[in-house]
Amino acid sequence: MAQITVKDLMAESGVAFGTSGARGTVAAMTDRVCYGYTRGFLSYLAGLGEFEPGGRVALAGDLRPSTPRILAACARAIRDEGGIAVFCGYVPTPALALYSFAEGIPCLMVTGSHIPADRNGIKFYRPSGEVLKEDEAGMSAQLVTLPDAAFTQAGALTETEALPLVTDVETAYVQRYLDHFGAGSLAGKRIGVYQHSAVGRDTLARIIRELGAEIELLGRSDTFIPVDTEAIRDEDVVLARDWAGSSRFDAIVSTDGDSDRPLLADETGTWMRGDVLGILSAARVGATAVVTPVSSNTALELSGQFPRCRRTRIGSPYVIAAMRAEQAAPSDVVCGYEANGGFLLGSQIAGAGGTKTAALETRDAVLPILLVLTAPGGSVSQQLASLPQRFTFSDRLKEFPPTLSQQLFAMLGAGSREEQLALQTRLFGAFAGEAIVIDETDGVRATFSSGEIIHLRGSGNAPELRCYTEADSEDRAVALNRDALASVKGALGLTATASPG
Repeated sequence: MAQITVKDLMAESGVAFGTSGARGTVAAMTDRVCYGYTRGFLSYLAGLGEFEPGGRVALAGDLRPSTPRILAACARAIRDEGGIAVFCGYVPTPALALYSFAEGIPCLMVTGSHIPADRNGIKFYRPSGEVLKEDEAGMSAQLVTLPDAAFTQAGALTETEALPLVTDVETAYVQRYLDHFGAGSLAGKRIGVYQHSAVGRDTLARIIRELGAEIELLGRSDTFIPVDTEAIRDEDVVLARDWAGSSRFDAIVSTDGDSDRPLLADETGTWMRGDVLGILSAARVGATAVVTPVSSNTALELSGQFPRCRRTRIGSPYVIAAMRAEQAAPSDVVCGYEANGGFLLGSQIAGAGGTKTAALETRDAVLPILLVLTAPGGSVSQQLASLPQRFTFSDRLKEFPPTLSQQLFAMLGAGSREEQLALQTRLFGAFAGEAIVIDETDGVRATFSSGEIIHLRGSGNAPELRCYTEADSEDRAVALNRDALASVKGALGLTATASPG
């Protein structure tokens, strides 16, 4: 029997915590590594009094090819830790979370979300909510047992672990939205559902159909497609516009791989940015306090619709922690959202016919989509036009390892604040103007005399450099992003091995 701390297992494998759980390459996420992470998670919960032998642990996964294998390793770890695995199938992450919170049991979701199929991950949930950043140190310190006989030298399970029979969690998730919005709330609308390889593709279609809309299923794929709701692929931009041009839709909807982040296109097939969708959704639930990361569109504050707005670092754990701090009175309606569109409901809200919809403190794709589709304020494009006209765009340099990020941010953070502003102006001033404000909440976010914003940040989930830009027009935000990434590559002397995507 080998014993190792989760921290040492992380260092040994290269599979580390990001902003949404543990992630790494499929090759690095061996059965042994995933087994160790899961036992460390349950050992940590046992120390908190949130798990004990004989306790149930729910698990589910997305549709990428490596997910069934990883699920089996996690199920074996649950059994060896004395727990009972409750397999919930291949369902949206928020459907799994809704079930586990209602049952008061921990859960884990095997998913890499939007990242390519050669990578995967595990999201962990305590019985009361997501594992937050402060939980990671406790999990990392756990000493776990790895039975030598259970794994091959390559880290694969020596015996196949059968998953239990599927426990239905989809029905309650669907009913949540049927109850909240009411029968016929989408009657008369025609909605395209872009299915690709999203795990919730049929769930989303079912909800929209049962709310009364006519639907058309689009783009279903048996091969995993890494749809990123924050950095929308050129292919998906073209697909939506082609679908809208060849057929009449009131909107086209979709999600990312594990269906906790939404994509919503208007009647012309133009995808809406997730942070703008978040503003419209917050207004629809009557939010008194809105929490969002620093990268989100400043139209939130400019709209003047919300008594309290709070900015955080990027990642749902930071948003959730701040949402809890904002719940000052029973009458408060607190919500959060991210630039990727994931919407988090921190308070109970009223639904159709006097129903009450419970809080769900994890990213959800369905609620924001339906809030906009059922809004009385006109078409999707008309709702968008009602907001202050600030436009955001995000892109990334792929294959940008953490060492390069460290080099970049050491350069950007060197010297006094005046020297940092001068460097920003030298890097980006030719097209953005003089740098006048720097925000280091998460990465480096610079505001320029033009009113434009350039925000650089190393990804917490993949070897990428993220770039977020904001300007007074969509075309300008896109051009600003392109020029900013080119300037970064030039400053670091990079070649085509790191390219925008």
